[in-house]
This record gives sequence, structure tokens and C-alpha cells, in this order.
Amino acid sequence: MTAILPRRKTLAFADNQGHLRLKLSKGPLSMMNATRNNASTALAQTFGDVATFVARQAGKPAAFVTALGVIIAWALTGPLFNYSDTWQLVVNTGTTIVTFLMVFLIQNSQNRDGVAIQVKLDELIRVGEGKNFFVGIEHLADEEIERLRDIIEKRARSRAVKRVQDKAEKAIDEAE
Repeated sequence: MTAILPRRKTLAFADNQGHLRLKLSKGPLSMMNATRNNASTALAQTFGDVATFVARQAGKPAAFVTALGVIIAWALTGPLFNYSDTWQLVVNTGTTIVTFLMVFLIQNSQNRDGVAIQVKLDELIRVGEGKNFFVGIEHLADEEIERLRDIIEKRARSRAVKRVQDKAEKAIDEAE
């Protein structure tokens, strides 16, 4: 029996004359073929899909209202169970399990988003006017990144001061 997963967009990277090309393709992916080709890739893709879905749903107001409703229902049942240790253990265990699982799901979603943003920024730097040595700086040590940030901020401030001075000189020249 072959289970068919929903259609997916697949990114294929091809370097053509120094340019990064992204190719989007659609097509059904069978679980049987994914298992034959690379089971860990299928598992990673499924986990990524679930993580993205859960992270998006958890950020919606309905998720908050649902969680609040569960806590209110739990609190209202306190007198029924005489506020017993078991009654308290139910909410403690439930919230611990949900929190534990959500940490991994949300972290996965944030990691993928961060990597995607970094790739986009790197490509903009590569094709734009920016200095190419900034591509990949996220792999440097924290101290090196901080030093680069300080240098860039100083450059930006000095350019801003120069622009203000140029505008002031131009205004004076026009006034005369």
C-alpha cells in the first residue's frame, strides 16, 4: 500500500553563469518512493510540515482562547475533586507535555525561517552593491559578528553625519 502525501513545492538549485536559479516543481510524492530514496528526508519534510502548521496555529487567537478555556474548565472542576493532588497533577502534566513538544516544533519553524531569510539576504548581497564578504558571516564567532556590527554602525553614522553636513552646506549655498 502506497500512501500519497499532498503536493509539495520542491526547490532545485542550479548555478547558471554565476546566478542562483530556483526551480519550483509540483508533484505527488509517494511514501513508498520517499522511503526508497531517503527515509530521513521524508521524515524531515513531514516534521517540518507539522512544525510549520502547529507554529502557525499556536500563534492564532483561537489557540489562546482554547488554552484559556481548558484552564478555566480545569479550575472549575477543582471543587468536584476537592482540589486533590491528582487534580493538580493533571494540569501540571498536561502543560508540561504541551510545553515540551511546542519548544521543538516552534524552534524547528524558527530555524527554517532564519535559514531562509539568511539565504535571501546572502543572495541580495551577492547580486547587489553590498560587499560579498558579508555572505556567510552568521557562521563567525559572536565576538567577530559584534566587531563587524560595530564597524558597520560607525560607517553608517559617519555617512549620515556627512549627508547632514552636505545638506546643510547646500542649504547655505542656496540661501546666499
